[in-house]
Amino acid sequence: MVATWRVIGLVLLLWLAVLIYISTTGFFPNESSARTESHLTRALTEIEQLKKQNKQLQLLATDIKDIKILANEGVQPVNHRLKLEIIKLSASVEKYKTRLAVAEKTSIKESKPQVAINNDNHAQKDTQPPSIEFEKTRRKINNGVKELWFFLRSQLKKLKDANPGNNRVTGKLDEILQDAVEQKRSIMTDLWNLTRMNGLEEWRVKENQQLADVVQKRLEFLQNPKDCSKAKKLVCNLNKGCGYGCQIHHLIYCFNVAIGLQRTFIIQSKGWRYSPEGWEKVYKPISDTCVDESGSSFSAWGPMNSIKDKQVIRLPIVDSLSPRPPFMPLAIPEDLAPRLIRLHGNPIVWWLGQLTKYLLRPQPTLEDDLKESMKKLNFQSPIVGVQVRRTDKIGPEAAFHSIDEYMTHVDDYFKLLERRQPVAKRRIYLASDDPTVLPEAKQKYPQYDIISDNDISKSAGLDSRYSYTSLRGVIFDIHFLSRCDYLVCTFSSQVCRMAYEEMQTRHPDASDRFYSLDDIYYFGGQNAHNQRVLYTHIPRHPGEIDLQVGDLIGIAGNHWDGYSKGMNRRTGQTGLYPSYKVEEIIETAPFPTYKEAGSK
Repeated sequence: MVATWRVIGLVLLLWLAVLIYISTTGFFPNESSARTESHLTRALTEIEQLKKQNKQLQLLATDIKDIKILANEGVQPVNHRLKLEIIKLSASVEKYKTRLAVAEKTSIKESKPQVAINNDNHAQKDTQPPSIEFEKTRRKINNGVKELWFFLRSQLKKLKDANPGNNRVTGKLDEILQDAVEQKRSIMTDLWNLTRMNGLEEWRVKENQQLADVVQKRLEFLQNPKDCSKAKKLVCNLNKGCGYGCQIHHLIYCFNVAIGLQRTFIIQSKGWRYSPEGWEKVYKPISDTCVDESGSSFSAWGPMNSIKDKQVIRLPIVDSLSPRPPFMPLAIPEDLAPRLIRLHGNPIVWWLGQLTKYLLRPQPTLEDDLKESMKKLNFQSPIVGVQVRRTDKIGPEAAFHSIDEYMTHVDDYFKLLERRQPVAKRRIYLASDDPTVLPEAKQKYPQYDIISDNDISKSAGLDSRYSYTSLRGVIFDIHFLSRCDYLVCTFSSQVCRMAYEEMQTRHPDASDRFYSLDDIYYFGGQNAHNQRVLYTHIPRHPGEIDLQVGDLIGIAGNHWDGYSKGMNRRTGQTGLYPSYKVEEIIETAPFPTYKEAGSK
């Protein structure tokens, strides 16, 4: 029992540390703007935020006081060490309140002289792009707040489960949890506002469009050689023995290798299990000048020195690829890496989204059907996409998740959104291969406007999955899911990951617009996903592993409880470690820059 209360104390101290860091750190891309009108606005805004956080802190202090009363009343046996923990935690709260008051006075004092200095109503907003370090630090704090929340939520749930019959204690834990989630939403809203200060959001929109134009020009150039009979080609067969999402990811892998080798990509699609007519039944040809796989010399995949002079190379499925080229995901083009790292929270997903955008260009008939369906469904923002994958995934690849589990995170998203803007109606787009999910959701959640097409769910059944009707249905689901403002799904599903990839083409950075009930994002057949240790970790519980600053960790997954699982490549140990103690390593590869395409 003492250990669990000590966990509460530790969690709250960590939570307070986050608040102190955010409220006392001026973290803007240009210190030279300190004497601009926007700086004064920022200072006043910070004061208001400090006041709000002070009120929320008082609620936490009240919770601690109530727990102390419960302990003294003997609701549950509490020994002397527990009381000492509560006393120390209370002292920490008082110390933080003192620092908060000092920070508020300092902010007021520093802002006063600027009233006279910044009296120019024509002051220009700072439109300079942020530094990479600024963006990485902002994302690190954003991720740290989430991981702290996952940890706190998990620990308090364990305490509740350990006291099933003690209503007063479990009730107080619920109050602490509610106060904590309000704190989390407050900080997340402040961080969201931070991304839109000083013209940064306008810069992101412009930078995203410029980078997308660069990539699309390169792909257009590669796929349309002047003389197809002389062009070097890479050929892939669409008919991999799996479902639609898996097959499209197979094509993306092939396309990615073709780009790296500077070879025109050719799709073999006749006799496609979804549509015997082939790729062009639903999508436009991926080339206007070269769809012929003929050539003067052919080779299966092999060592680079044996295939480099062959005109046509046939690429196997990723499971059989050997040797592996450096262009495999999770690598991004090294010439674009600095800009992508600054712009996006998960650059590889942005890159794969651009490849998807080029490949999946619908034929006019399909495009018209998609537009008509959008009108018919009254599809409009704000809306959350929920994909519930059942049937063949349950058991072999994924666990069963009830609709209630999904809706918990839908509710959390809308409560956060309502802090930023009015929400007249909560909407969700529900996609599932189980036709029983829609009526269940409508019966349980009548307060939501649930948009769905149950005929798509029926066509996704195992007995009719590989048909044109089923193909049309899954295309529609991915299309609408990708156009939602937020995704709640399971990344073990290829459809979910495809929707997430396509979503990146509709926002400057949609890397955090999701909640996965199981896996972290991955690309099938990817190279190792590595992280770098930022903070030392000494194991305190069975199953944890030792971390030293600079260690490389091969991550296997996030448990969404403050801990991830992976292997320390220095020690060879596999186990759990605090998720906040590592950072992502962005892999790059020397993709061709295609200067002839006029892109830079």
